Amino acid sequence: MDVKISSLAERPDMLDRVVGMADTWPRFVVNDLVGNAHYGRIARELPQYVQFAQDERGEVVAHAYSVPFALRTEDRGELPDRGWDEMLVWAFADLREGVRPDTVSAVSVVIAPQAQGLGLSGQMVTAMRDNARALGFDEVVAPVRPSAKHLEPRTPMEEYAHRVRPDGLPHDPWLRVHARAGATVHAVAPASMTVAAALPDWRRWTGLPFDTAGDIEVPGALVPVRCEPAHGFAVYVEPNVWMRHRL
Repeated sequence: MDVKISSLAERPDMLDRVVGMADTWPRFVVNDLVGNAHYGRIARELPQYVQFAQDERGEVVAHAYSVPFALRTEDRGELPDRGWDEMLVWAFADLREGVRPDTVSAVSVVIAPQAQGLGLSGQMVTAMRDNARALGFDEVVAPVRPSAKHLEPRTPMEEYAHRVRPDGLPHDPWLRVHARAGATVHAVAPASMTVAAALPDWRRWTGLPFDTAGDIEVPGALVPVRCEPAHGFAVYVEPNVWMRHRL
């Protein structure tokens, strides 16, 4: 798809259109409290780390969010097991405290519903890599949410993440996009995102009864959701896959 890619730092007038672009996230995913506390800040506080694509009509059809943070410090050094959530906490703690970043992490690549399946995801990953390189960084990391894992919610992520095709590329389509851009699988982040909520919330988000104790398979969830009717809540702990892009 022929698109024009810009950053919000270059086009601050596009903020509302980028933030308001339609997406297809499952409802429960956007109710991660850490994400809710930090994700909306990226476009406003770190516009140079937001790229967006416009089609020939000028419509926003994709965006890519990333954040800078300090990884190579004495008390960090390794990508966190709490993946997406902890990376966001680190990034905004560093921003608040004036810590010099040494790494960029992908946060999300979102394609508008009408533009999916046209190859834009790869273009946005490349744009994110190019932007980090232009800003002086030598690595991009990504807590990747494998796009087809929801079809196998009971398969351990460690097994799924390392499954490859005969050509050596990852089995999963989204992991494969990153691999084609130059990334390698580093590790599984077993508790990358956590959504804990009362059962009425889960019923509203999913349309499921959530009245049985145990593991509930939810459309769009990468692993089952743990339901505790006697206590009135359910918890989803999502694993992601850390991938590293050396620039």
